[in-house]
Amino acid sequence: MRHLTVHIVLAWAAAATVPGLAAATPALAPVTSSAAAVTVKVTPRALGATWDFEVVFDTHSQDLTDDLLKTAVLVGPDGSEVRPVEWKGAAPGGHHRTGVLRFAAPNPVPTAVVLRITRQGEPKPRVFQWKLP
Repeated sequence: MRHLTVHIVLAWAAAATVPGLAAATPALAPVTSSAAAVTVKVTPRALGATWDFEVVFDTHSQDLTDDLLKTAVLVGPDGSEVRPVEWKGAAPGGHHRTGVLRFAAPNPVPTAVVLRITRQGEPKPRVFQWKLP
């Protein structure tokens, strides 16, 4: 059984801020990555006081047993890592998991978001990215 290691990386863009971002969540499209018989879809849901990402794992070949509170991080431009404050969703196990991973909002707000998911046994990480308005 393979375990998923999830590293979510937030790339801050040189201390830039995005006016009005805290007041409203921009409509950012979901990004999907399929590899090694596992599909991962990430959708930013709220980018205000907290940053919430809907994360969906789907497979028919293995149990999804990772603990996202321990394996997910936001990484700042200086290499600092911030762990999520909450996971609301399916417990580890099974072939389908959906939930919302919540982080404290970064300050200053970046101009781009890059989420990186690294799975054990895969040669390259999954990369999910969005430009903020």
